[in-house]
Amino acid sequence: MGPLDLVKLSPLMRRTAGKREISVGLIDGPVNASHPDLAGSNIQEIPGTLRGTCARASSTACMHGTFVAGILSARRSSSAPAICPDCTLLVRPIFAEAASADGDMPSATPAELAAAIVETVKAGARVINLSAALLQPSGKGDRELVQALNFAAARGVITVAAAGNQGTIGGSAIICHPWVIPVAGCDGSGRPIGESNFGSSIGRRGLSAPAQDISSLGTNGEPRSFHGTSAAAPFVTGTIALLLSEFPSATDTDVKLALLQGGRRSSVVPPVLDAAAAYQRMAAIYGR
Repeated sequence: MGPLDLVKLSPLMRRTAGKREISVGLIDGPVNASHPDLAGSNIQEIPGTLRGTCARASSTACMHGTFVAGILSARRSSSAPAICPDCTLLVRPIFAEAASADGDMPSATPAELAAAIVETVKAGARVINLSAALLQPSGKGDRELVQALNFAAARGVITVAAAGNQGTIGGSAIICHPWVIPVAGCDGSGRPIGESNFGSSIGRRGLSAPAQDISSLGTNGEPRSFHGTSAAAPFVTGTIALLLSEFPSATDTDVKLALLQGGRRSSVVPPVLDAAAAYQRMAAIYGR
């Protein structure tokens, strides 16, 4: 079973490719916007200290940002999942191309993430994708990050965050925030993968999504396969973008309730995303 079928996204993707008015914030590395499978995508850069387009295609930051962008915004005939290519992608880089990364999930400080979240909300994002790990947690930085997440929540912006790949039980200032949807990783059968982080916040308020052998855009023109929760998060982000495209007047609360399926949870492992069920719940609310 392919990743789109596992999370039952295919029916929703046949219904819509998204709408330009729905902006998706990508807080990640820069994106190789010249990639032929991103040609025609509505990609906009949020100005900052780092460039939104790649200067070094071989850098970890560029490869990571382009891979996640492909899951969301590549053309539908590409090798990538290409969930919501007609939405607007707002790129706010936080990973420098000169920096080396330990593993496939780049890191940022809480203060850097906080600033990026506020700027992305102000730029008009309806949903934000965070496929980043926290580096050097600190009391002051964590407070700034919580304030930024509160800022997003107060403006009806949904934040989706990768749970992380340390194989631990626990959380962070991002994962534990009550308005963030944390995303754990699962394999092609929906079983949790060992390197994904889990925990009470992830189990109560999160979702699982495909994180094994996900194919998306490489920076050298060839498809790239990726493993980890960085790849899982955009499946949830893209689903939210499609739901908002179909139901533009929907509230963030209704979208979250539709996705999270309601009911109390006690497991540290969240259920697998079911995009078709979320659409049906939204249709019941808004009439379709």
